[in-house]
Amino acid sequence: MDLVIDAMGDACPLPVVKAKQGLSTIDEGTVEVLVDNETATHNLENLAKSLNCESRVEQAAEAEYHVFIAKTAESKSGDTLEVVACGTGGPKVVVVSSQFMGQGDDVLGGNLMKAFIFSLTQMDVLPDTILFYNGGAHLTVEGSPALDDLKALAAAGVEILTCGTCLKHYGIEDKLAVGDVTNMYVIVEKQLSAGTVVRP
Repeated sequence: MDLVIDAMGDACPLPVVKAKQGLSTIDEGTVEVLVDNETATHNLENLAKSLNCESRVEQAAEAEYHVFIAKTAESKSGDTLEVVACGTGGPKVVVVSSQFMGQGDDVLGGNLMKAFIFSLTQMDVLPDTILFYNGGAHLTVEGSPALDDLKALAAAGVEILTCGTCLKHYGIEDKLAVGDVTNMYVIVEKQLSAGTVVRP
């Protein structure tokens, strides 16, 4: 069975998410993904490699690429990506200390953070807890660009905790829109007891 997925114009990580979802619907066959940039083709090739699938790329126009991912009986399931923990057993904790991901350009950093949180919703293994403090507190309040994705994570059982001191410092303690308020003791305790800590 073959499947064509149009991801033209989609920002990272949507092409990979769509391809992964498409692969999960077939037992064997080829998923063809249309994208408009070379970076997306590399990301899709990496996805194929992680699933033990064959892939090839054809450039149809200046900004049009067709990525073919062939799934066989030997391939891993399209809905299972290998997750490697960086620690021993224990909860998986994501720590968000800023509303931006990385340094250099805040607009880019904001877009990257939004994409990071959306990508968390697409993982087969979700984190147990996401901690927000300092500037990261802005992401859990009304008007946050990541609010819908955080609500989806909370609905899926992910514990969302935001530093109360930070909310008060920024004058947004009455704007919290997802999860619960926490304190520094809990923030430290959650990280010390975690098997994996991820800091975007």
